[in-house]
Amino acid sequence: MDYIIAKWLHILSSTLLFGTGIGTAYYFFFASLTRNPPIMAAVARNVVTADWAFTATTMVIQPLTGFYLVYLTGIPLTSRWIMWSTGLYLLAGACWVPVVWLQIRMHYLASHASRSESELPALYWRYFRLWIALGIPAFVALVIVFYLMVAKPA
Repeated sequence: MDYIIAKWLHILSSTLLFGTGIGTAYYFFFASLTRNPPIMAAVARNVVTADWAFTATTMVIQPLTGFYLVYLTGIPLTSRWIMWSTGLYLLAGACWVPVVWLQIRMHYLASHASRSESELPALYWRYFRLWIALGIPAFVALVIVFYLMVAKPA
């Protein structure tokens, strides 16, 4: 029973992690392309909230349930797919932390531009490019982790 519950939590949290990530990235990206500060500020506020509510919690649940499943099944931590999954997961997390900081800063910049009815500063767009540059490797890393979790190659 422990195995089924742990596996269910692991799959559920991975779905929430990936789904929230791709969904919020989609809306944040296209809201930014509108160049409309009120829209951008509102979407950024919701994206930051979703990141803290869903992404942060599932980023903690994933390794806890994953390593517990490894323990329950007796798979060695030195298995190549476990080591690759762990490394790629850490890479995704290392990209996510600055992404959240960027989103908070971008929200502030969009909110300020909205309140003052001004254009977005160039800093917003520098942050936006960096946000994309960090999001791509995080996305690719998690896609590979999904494959490794399913295929468990030797």
